[in-house]
Amino acid sequence: MLSLFQILMMILQIAQFLIFAHFIMSWLLAFNVLNARQQFVQQVWGGLSRMLEPIYGPIRRLLPPMGGLDLAPLVALIAIYALEIILRNNVALFV
Repeated sequence: MLSLFQILMMILQIAQFLIFAHFIMSWLLAFNVLNARQQFVQQVWGGLSRMLEPIYGPIRRLLPPMGGLDLAPLVALIAIYALEIILRNNVALFV
């Protein structure tokens, strides 16, 4: 059962990494550091967006409109950290 705990923690860490990558890439695109017309950039951006939309979508529906400010990644990261805390505090259930 300990391996189940480790797998869940790994999945949460991968989700954190993808959210951070998406967040950083959005800033690089906004400040024209990355060229959005390059095929590789389009593929990476599209792939990250498609992977994270199932997480961001429900959060965006719950949050009120903020005038162009997207707080869905922040809420998703807070939720992931909360899940990690819950899992770490209940690791005895997995042993």
